[in-house]
Amino acid sequence: MPVRVLLVDDEHLVRAGLRAVLEAQPDIEVVGEAADGAAVVPLVRQVRPDVVAMDVRMPLLDGIEATRALLRTVADPPKILVVTTFENDEYVYEALRAGADGFLLKRARPAEIVHAVRLIAEGESLLFPASVRQLAAEYGDGGGNRAARAELARARLTEREGEVLRLMARGLSNAEIAARLVVGTETVKSHVSAVLAKLGARDRTQAVITAYESGFVAPG
Repeated sequence: MPVRVLLVDDEHLVRAGLRAVLEAQPDIEVVGEAADGAAVVPLVRQVRPDVVAMDVRMPLLDGIEATRALLRTVADPPKILVVTTFENDEYVYEALRAGADGFLLKRARPAEIVHAVRLIAEGESLLFPASVRQLAAEYGDGGGNRAARAELARARLTEREGEVLRLMARGLSNAEIAARLVVGTETVKSHVSAVLAKLGARDRTQAVITAYESGFVAPG
């Protein structure tokens, strides 16, 4: 089954460019477009995408609020890929905190766009871990976020789960974590699932942000 993508951006040329790049791939299908975040929830319910590629800054409802609305109101929501002009942008970090699964620069090369969509859809790796780390270092309260620290304390991660979370923060995939820890991939998947469940995180990105903001992992 192809990865189903919904494009959300107030610039027609951006949407057209993304559509051209993605639809050139046999395993990706663009199933809809919207010009503002306000249209995201009804469109997602209508076309049921796997991934929403969404601009972070839009005139009526920005990508941050659209992400919150989507995760709050849609059962089994799609993955959210924030598309942005600027990499080191507080808006991007707020979108990730709100529940977006990763971000992509509008100036990215076609191969990078395709890779980002596939990786977000698979959900087994962190997209651009160095950039997420840089955003967390600048906007993540330096490990002093009380809510994140309380969340981590309540999680009561085992020693092995903590080790897996640290490796997730470095951007390692399940297979790479398995090789590092000399265990099977299925064992790693079980540990990752346990970490996400204990932290109440919907995916790796949110788990890693909690790790940074609580001070469990240093973003520097």
